[in-house]
Amino acid sequence: MKLRFLFVAISALLLAASASDSKLTERQRALHALNRLGFGARPGDIDRILKSGVDIWIDQQLHPEAIPDRAVEARLQQFETLRMSDAELIQKYYRPIVEARRNKDEQDRETMQMLRRSAQEVMTDLVGQRIIRAAQSDRQLNEVMVDFWMNHFNVFAGKGIDRFLLTSYERDTIRPHVWGRFEDLLMATAKSPAMLFYLDNARSVAAPENRLRGSGGVPAGLRRHRVTPPQLRRNPAATPQLSMLGGINENYARELMELHTLGVDGGYTQKDVTELARVLTGWSIARPEQGGGFVFRRGMHDVGAKTVLGARFPPGGGIEEGEKMIHILAHHPATAHHIAYKLAQRLVADEPPKALVDRVAKRFLDTDGDLRQTVKAVIDSPEFWDPHSYRAKVKSPFEYAISAVRAIDGQITDAMPIARELQKIGEPLYGAQPPTGYSDKAEAWVNTGALLNRLNFAVALAANKMPGVRSNVPSATNVDALAQSLTGGALTDETRKTIREQAGDQTESSTIVGLILGSPEFQKQ
Repeated sequence: MKLRFLFVAISALLLAASASDSKLTERQRALHALNRLGFGARPGDIDRILKSGVDIWIDQQLHPEAIPDRAVEARLQQFETLRMSDAELIQKYYRPIVEARRNKDEQDRETMQMLRRSAQEVMTDLVGQRIIRAAQSDRQLNEVMVDFWMNHFNVFAGKGIDRFLLTSYERDTIRPHVWGRFEDLLMATAKSPAMLFYLDNARSVAAPENRLRGSGGVPAGLRRHRVTPPQLRRNPAATPQLSMLGGINENYARELMELHTLGVDGGYTQKDVTELARVLTGWSIARPEQGGGFVFRRGMHDVGAKTVLGARFPPGGGIEEGEKMIHILAHHPATAHHIAYKLAQRLVADEPPKALVDRVAKRFLDTDGDLRQTVKAVIDSPEFWDPHSYRAKVKSPFEYAISAVRAIDGQITDAMPIARELQKIGEPLYGAQPPTGYSDKAEAWVNTGALLNRLNFAVALAANKMPGVRSNVPSATNVDALAQSLTGGALTDETRKTIREQAGDQTESSTIVGLILGSPEFQKQ
């Protein structure tokens, strides 16, 4: 079958705003909750939610610790590396590669390929668990929030040793803190080896005149790395300038304020960035052969006087300076606004209403940055339930692929084929190189190439030609009935006409299902 969807028309439909003024029905509310607070509906999910009540389901999702998830937990037992510490992962997978290079074994191509294939197990397991959790866990909102915060505090797997540090980063830094206080989450990321390596703070060292006399300075194992500043990576036109360890590195301090807390318009200056970088000198990681954990290196710390955002630090300070700044940043009104905006953007609209952002920011400040209460403020808002918010956001590639698997009750036996499809569609897991992470706006995802890859994925999935996934496609061949089952609503006349033209004389339901999964209606949430 030749796939010739009207990509320009689909793009226009995807970017078009919702125009309904009527109040959402209970069935629409259930579908809206499943799409925004989860990764879409499985067969029967809407009826199950309606039976207990949409509001009750949402309250349960806000307390995922009380939702049994034994089936998924049993599945995850197959991933051995998920239970390993940074030290164990480095010892088993990273050290052999380093030693082979040191012993010139890289000239033995077969040996190096074997070691690299073995090391790939770490990322294979990590990617696999994310896909399985999102597709099959009953703790749907928890997985949405993990996805949100992993993106907010983005770490790129392609940067050196980070591919071995991301397992503990997600397991020990992000997941345990998504329903707690923002300050605790921020502090955990600030002391995360994965973040400190990614944004180069592990190698940031005070000028010699501001170090303690007689200090050892920088450990030899951290000196040999060259650094490409992330702010240069954001702009392909910029000329990368590599700098050797031996001075203050501002990368993490800048992103800590611009991306993680205050926001780009948060009222800080370049002087604040430089001073915060001085505060954070010494926040480093142990050498790989020592396990790569967080360590405060007093010999690298700037002990001079500093001032950041009006907060003064007298000479002679240590790790407590950085901890105080984390506290200040976590409670800053600009941070409340920035976090509120990003949560509202993820859950409500690409351009969330100012009134909504202001109310959510107030809840954030009033509750000491309680993330459960902050998320609940978004969900409880009239803007979240406004008919104009219904099917008004375009699914990201990850949201789209997982929702398609869930819509046809796909059973995943191997997650890697889905992971490879995500690369084609444009959102490889753990693959965002800039610290900004992936965009949450439709314009980033709507283009002809991406739409074609989405459609190819949908058709293969529906036809059971996607390795590692067993689909349960409905047997009906009526377009309207299938659309109702898969999308929770009707198709537009234009989409219905296009599907019938593309299906032609095909009578197999899988053909129609694949086209519906590729339709604008399914790609919106």
